[in-house]
Amino acid sequence: MSTPPPLRVGLVGYGPAGSFFHAPLIAATPGLALDTIVTADPERRARAGAEHPGVRFADRADELWTRAGELDLVVLASPNRTHVPLATEALTAGLPVIVDKPIAATAAQARTLAALADDRGLLLGVFQNRRWDGDFRTVRDLVARGALGDIHRFESRFERWRPRLKGGWRESGDPADIGGLLYDLGAHLVDQALVLFGPAAHVYAEAAALRPGASTDDDAFIALTHTSGVRSHLWMSALTPRLGPRFRLLGDTGGYVVHGLDPQEADLRAGRRPGDGSPWGEVPPAAWGTAGTDDDAAPVPTLPGDYPAFYAAVAAALRTGGAAPVTAYEAAAALDVIEAAHRSAASGQTVRL
Repeated sequence: MSTPPPLRVGLVGYGPAGSFFHAPLIAATPGLALDTIVTADPERRARAGAEHPGVRFADRADELWTRAGELDLVVLASPNRTHVPLATEALTAGLPVIVDKPIAATAAQARTLAALADDRGLLLGVFQNRRWDGDFRTVRDLVARGALGDIHRFESRFERWRPRLKGGWRESGDPADIGGLLYDLGAHLVDQALVLFGPAAHVYAEAAALRPGASTDDDAFIALTHTSGVRSHLWMSALTPRLGPRFRLLGDTGGYVVHGLDPQEADLRAGRRPGDGSPWGEVPPAAWGTAGTDDDAAPVPTLPGDYPAFYAAVAAALRTGGAAPVTAYEAAAALDVIEAAHRSAASGQTVRL
């Protein structure tokens, strides 16, 4: 049986998301070929050409729509405000789409995009790479196996120490930019909580702009009560001089605690690539979490992180007509929570979904 030709991918944007995450992962995925990168920036073009020899370039995304027949997938790693209009244009041109998170500012916008994709029979997915963090894969495994008994509380933190603003659209207070930590880090934390414990029934949140000059939330907390009865407590902050545990999972027979961050992002930023001959996503024993009680806690090997699995699943879905590994409908459910969190933080009241 002959091997089918690789699926050709157009990547819109070559900032941090495009250059550190999407391009390397696409290039490392069997069956995918990075065909065209959309960026008009000369420095980014030079860097992309050196990192991905043979790649083509376009100045604007609409250049991809005019040659949609030459591509099999478009990936949007562009600023948040462009996600909905560009995804709409790509789907209208007949192209499957992967969008970096958050897919949109509102759940209604995400569902409209999902309906458009359904009507046209096209794949539409959202890049929620942190479902494939090693520590989250380990938490998911512990929950699935019932290793800690019945879970009653899930704590998750994504905290940083960045006391000075970096600038850019992610820190913009303009609602059109879809900035702030609730949309940025919160999109990951909420998605993970919903994957583990199902839909949320109630949302309570606190959010503040703490750093001098900040115009959108840079410190936030969300408390979810899931319909399953589990409570999730989620922290995200740019102003945390002492970091808490990444995860703390509490059950009726034991708990699990792990510190630190999955190494894959740091490795990608440092220039490491999946398949470069060394183990990918592995966490050394000194950084493993522990499970049990204070009387008998023992190390739990952290499962390897596996960001490459996302695009491998995308390639398989395009070949078979299956669903994206993270659907727009799942992203919409997380946006329901984020929108409720904004309302709760503004009112001081718990919001019922």
